[in-house]
Amino acid sequence: MTNSTHKGDRIAKVLSRAGIASRRAAERMIKAGRVSVNGQVIESPALNVTQEDNIEVDGKPVAPPEPPRLWLYHKPAGLVTTNHDEKGRKTVFDDLPEGLPRVMTVGRLDLNSEGLLLLTNDGTIKRRLELPKTGWLRKYRVRLKGTPKNEDFAPLRKGLVIDGERFQPMEVTLDRQQGANAWLTVGLREGKNREIRRALADLGFAVNRLIRISYGPFRLNDLKPGEVEELKARVVRDQLGLGETPDQKPRPKPRRRRR
Repeated sequence: MTNSTHKGDRIAKVLSRAGIASRRAAERMIKAGRVSVNGQVIESPALNVTQEDNIEVDGKPVAPPEPPRLWLYHKPAGLVTTNHDEKGRKTVFDDLPEGLPRVMTVGRLDLNSEGLLLLTNDGTIKRRLELPKTGWLRKYRVRLKGTPKNEDFAPLRKGLVIDGERFQPMEVTLDRQQGANAWLTVGLREGKNREIRRALADLGFAVNRLIRISYGPFRLNDLKPGEVEELKARVVRDQLGLGETPDQKPRPKPRRRRR
């Protein structure tokens, strides 16, 4: 086993790159005694490991990390964005098509929201996409009840404070009126819990449908609910500024699932 002063990478980073969990979650797993290196259970994440070390989680060997991969997934409404739900509700991982490796979600969409959810096998990509300082613009199609006017959304464009919590300015476009409902396009660079719903509720509007259509340069386009599409390695490298990855054998594409 290598120690923290030798070459290699921190154990939590290795577990994250292998798609086991995020770095923070991996550190919690280590402290819980679920990780062993070369047959010894470790208690601290302050450990460097190399490819020569044998790493196990819950008694199962950890495979060498794959090249970074990224998928677009059209999350249907009614699914929870979590690995396990204490209330027994169906999660996005129950809905994914066969053939996918172990993946993590980039951010979340709440139970009643739908649309683009990014999936990755790489914890570094997950962290890079989620960090607020990266400022990825996320766009949503929002349907709300009522007949609003464009000027009604001025507070959202300036930024709100709700219950002492500051919401950054949003991009808001009033697209059209459809009967008793109006459709908006909303863009934001934060990822606070139920941010759009809470902000519009503060203005007196109830959201009855919310669809994420893009996350930075990645777009939902015509992906159907429940479908998954992997981005080409070149696109992932170019958009995220990653280094070249070694050539890999062609991988079978996961079967798309239609709901």
